[in-house]
Amino acid sequence: MIIEAADFDEAVHFYRDVLGMPEQPAFATGGDDRVSILHAGLATIEIATSEHIRSIDQIEDAPHDPSSKLRIALEVDDTEAAVRVAQGAGMELISGPVKTPFRSLNARIQGPAKWQVTLFQELESLEQRTQHEGFSTDSER
Repeated sequence: MIIEAADFDEAVHFYRDVLGMPEQPAFATGGDDRVSILHAGLATIEIATSEHIRSIDQIEDAPHDPSSKLRIALEVDDTEAAVRVAQGAGMELISGPVKTPFRSLNARIQGPAKWQVTLFQELESLEQRTQHEGFSTDSER
């Protein structure tokens, strides 16, 4: 994923310094040509219908500020602590921590470069979650 940010320093500060993503060396030609490659851990791609996006917006108590076509979701060890750190760095809280039907504690903030960021903490293991109604793969539906 590449995020084009008008305020490069703000975006790098948030993801690297506030959220703690390690940075690796990256090539740029200098001057205004700048890039930062940050490790976000294990990545997944979540493909969802518009109806599912509206459902998540409602669950995360963000119907007044619906998410854009792309939103970053980052797993954290402690959602409430991550929200405090993000707010301390000047990020706007869109919706506070809420327990979801999919067994996580989610909060949403307005990150740099106009990207919404969901911070989520898993409350159960994947094995435990898949025992609950509603959990399946698309091929199982």
